[in-house]
Amino acid sequence: MVPPIIGWNNRVLAVKFKCSIVKGIMPDQSHQSDPRILARRTLERDHRCLVQFLKPGLSVLDVGCGTGAITAGIAKAVGPHGYVIGVDRDEALLERGRTQYASLSNLRFEIGDAITLTFRAQFDVVTAARTLQWIAEPAVAISKMRAAAKPSGMIVVLDYNHTNNEWQPDPPREFRIFYDAFLAWRHSNGWRNQIADELPDLFRSAGLVDVKTYVQDEVIERGDPEFADQTALWSEVIETLGGRLAMAGFCTELELIQARERYTEWVRTELGKQRLELRAVTGIAP
Repeated sequence: MVPPIIGWNNRVLAVKFKCSIVKGIMPDQSHQSDPRILARRTLERDHRCLVQFLKPGLSVLDVGCGTGAITAGIAKAVGPHGYVIGVDRDEALLERGRTQYASLSNLRFEIGDAITLTFRAQFDVVTAARTLQWIAEPAVAISKMRAAAKPSGMIVVLDYNHTNNEWQPDPPREFRIFYDAFLAWRHSNGWRNQIADELPDLFRSAGLVDVKTYVQDEVIERGDPEFADQTALWSEVIETLGGRLAMAGFCTELELIQARERYTEWVRTELGKQRLELRAVTGIAP
């Protein structure tokens, strides 16, 4: 089992320091998610904590909805007497959602950002799944989400602790080089690598009450029907984000190629279990 990653190796830290001085790295709010990863998610499997709080007739805001795969599940759960708005800053992803889920009359997609939401006391439930991990000001986002909720409305946020992810057996060196670079790159942008553990305090600071935490780890083992799809995640992350890491100096193009090739082979022949640490945190707007 790979132990939780507490820090980064010296090589990555040196690169991070150099990039910060030479390039003046600032928080990057323009991250774009891979639509392949987003489109295969479902409400029941990938935001299962939220399911227990949904019922017909509710109004729901989904912040950082991406392609709308989970958002569409929410719309079906609240039924025709409820309504759902999905907000994302990526217009291309929203267009995918509008096209694919055009038949859901109670679902609407709008361009928007988690830290600039303008809704006021409008929704029974406000949720964000795997969104705040990409935001340098999560406290602002949670404050905006609280403002969008009706009095006694519920906030439900699901996110990762990236430094606590585990693989059995240990992943190959080539992948670890990439993963350390990934964590360091995220850190340089002000994105929390353990945002899930920070959420309860952020909720309370925003004035939310009755704050609760639910373990929602994504666990997949060899032999499971979705093993190939779920473990393909990191190949897709390398492909989608690797170029940005290399441009910022956190790894080289050669290291990206080696990481993807070795990871793919390791998944095919050796990987037994992957656990991605996720926590869902809920709170009530007073």
